[in-house]
Amino acid sequence: MSTINESIHSDENLKKEEFFLRSGRPCTKIGKVSSGVLRGFVIGSNGEEITTHFYQEGDMIVGSYIPDANVSMNIQALTDCVVSIAKYSEVMSLVNKDPKITEVIHKEFEKLNKQLQSRLVSLLNLDSVEKYKLFLKDYPGLLNRIPHYYIAQYLGITPTQLSRARKQLSQQM
Repeated sequence: MSTINESIHSDENLKKEEFFLRSGRPCTKIGKVSSGVLRGFVIGSNGEEITTHFYQEGDMIVGSYIPDANVSMNIQALTDCVVSIAKYSEVMSLVNKDPKITEVIHKEFEKLNKQLQSRLVSLLNLDSVEKYKLFLKDYPGLLNRIPHYYIAQYLGITPTQLSRARKQLSQQM
């Protein structure tokens, strides 16, 4: 958001494991990661956490495409983070009025949509090595910044399968 309008945002510091948004609560803020890594996750039917998304520097964080709608996932800091935040409804009220804000929001929503589509294709069609390759493409530089069990969880594979995929990929190179 810092590239949009200095008057509508402020920085929020999140410590590791603190939440940016919580499931079931209204989505009143939108953010852009200045530093650190966060993850989006949902709680499965048997209580397990299912990682759905990662956010790193430059990524927009939003829990819903509709301001003030209840969020369907949790967004939690995996590292200490600085997030530039703004009131979601205020930002959206400026869309179509301010060309720069409109362009940024459009690009960021498009990026989020592409990431979600990529993940769906991955989960449904790819083996563990292909999933891992796609993860590396979609999230460059993230591999050594977060615990690998979150990566395995995101890919829908076990940590052992991730280890095997990493080994197979390194042998192919």
